[in-house]
This record gives sequence, structure tokens and C-alpha cells, in this order.
Amino acid sequence: MIVSVASGKGGTGKTTVSASLAWVWERPAVAVDLDVEEPNLHLFLRPDISWRKGASMEIPVADPAKCTLCRKCSELCQFKAVSVMGKKLLVFPEMCHGCGGCLAICPEGALSSGRRKLGVVEGGRTKNGQFLSGRLRVGEAMSPPLMREVKFLLDAMLESSGTDAILDCPPGVSCPAVNAVMDSDVIVLVTEPTPFGFNDFVLAVEAFAPLGKPMGVVINRAGLGDSTLHRYCADKSIPVLCEIPYNRSIAEEYAAGNVLAAMNPWLEGLFAELRDNVIRMARAAGAEAAHA
Repeated sequence: MIVSVASGKGGTGKTTVSASLAWVWERPAVAVDLDVEEPNLHLFLRPDISWRKGASMEIPVADPAKCTLCRKCSELCQFKAVSVMGKKLLVFPEMCHGCGGCLAICPEGALSSGRRKLGVVEGGRTKNGQFLSGRLRVGEAMSPPLMREVKFLLDAMLESSGTDAILDCPPGVSCPAVNAVMDSDVIVLVTEPTPFGFNDFVLAVEAFAPLGKPMGVVINRAGLGDSTLHRYCADKSIPVLCEIPYNRSIAEEYAAGNVLAAMNPWLEGLFAELRDNVIRMARAAGAEAAHA
């Protein structure tokens, strides 16, 4: 089972929930930080990193001596990473999305394969299981290719071990967020009952609903705001899986980088209930799919 923990905006407690869910998960699991632009799951789970490797993507490298200025590559590229200006073929590596189309279409072999560094992928073990994370290179604008590299390694780990995975996904509703959750079995949305939290929560529901994945919500800082969030969830039939109270001691534990589920028996029980609700939701969705 792959569980994605996502949110419409940053700062709602997504990583806090991911860390605690990984802490109480009873089956063997891989805790994965897919928020490659700002990974911080390791600050809570404190894994022993045992390996690290660089990640890169394919980009074109021009050979002006072979180019006949036919412009087929520049006409194909929608991102203007390859362009012909005057009588010169130019390549802008930072604008390349790595589709490889220009390499395939060039009739003269004037473009060859090069690499652009994306960042690093690293792995190891936590107290409760395996750990996998990506870290985007400073200045690199494209996170999805690095996320795909992390997910490629995760797929191999899941296939060989049969474990579950808990993904700490990037916040928001744009391409990186959708890319993160699209292969999951269950999406857990973390939000807070404030006007800002509710606004971005609705955006997340609208962005992820077309994927057809079962979705539930964790309400962090419960007790703030009004009942708008609860009424919306009831209207959309989105189950509230767990409510984390607005509490100073919880904020202090978070600021210290501690796992909430390890804070006291009550919070451990709260996240164990979240775990059980997530598993029930996934099984119910599987049963519905089997009957469809």
C-alpha cells in the first residue's frame, strides 16, 4: 500500500503527520520524503543514511559543425530549450524538460545526449523502517524529474520487499504535488480549520479528485476557526480521519523536531487510530473496485 500525505499549502503539519504515521505503522514500510525542494522528514525520523547518489536528467548537447539549421528541433521544443538564432544553433540546458524529442528528430545527428545535475537521492533506515529521500540541487527549477527518480527506486524497493510506503508529498496543487500522489492507493490531506487552510484544502480536493483515489482529511490545530471545514467534508463525503488539537505542548514538540506519536500514549493512540482509518479506507476502496 502506498499512502500519500499531502496538503494544499505548506505549514499545515503534513510532515508532522507523515513522521507519526510512519512511527505507528505496524507493517514494514518505507518513509519517503518526496518534498524534494525542501525535504525535512529526516529532521523528525533521524535516519541513519547508508547511501547517497547523484541524480541527473538527459539534455541535448549541440554540435554546430553538423547542424544544417533545418530548425526541426527548435520547432518541436515547446520550452524553447533549443533555438536557432541567425545561423547559430543554441541550447539552453536549464529550460530543457528532458523529453529527448530534439535528439530523436535531428536528421544530422547535430544533437547528442548530455546530462544536467538535478540533485541527490539518499536512503537508509529509521528506528521503524526504511527511509528514502530526494534533495533538489540549489537553483534547479524542475522537481518532477528528481521525484520520478526517487519513485523509480521506491518501486524497486517495494517490489523486492513487499513493504508499504508513506510519502511526504510536496505542498500545493501544481505539477509536483500531482506527480507525487498519482501512484498512491490512498491520499491523506492535512489541513487546518482557518480561512487560508480551508481555501487551499478545497483547491487540493479539486486537483486530486480526478485521480479517483480515496481521500481522507487530517485536521491539524483542531479548535481554531469555525465549522466550515467540517461542513465541506460532510457535503463532499470526505472522511475526517483524525483531529490533532491546537495545543502549545504539541507545537513545542514539533519545534524540537520530535515525533508526536512518540510524545505520549494519548498521541500514539491518536495516530494509531489514523493508521487504522487509512487502512480501512484503502480496503473499502479496493472492495468497491472489485465490485465495479
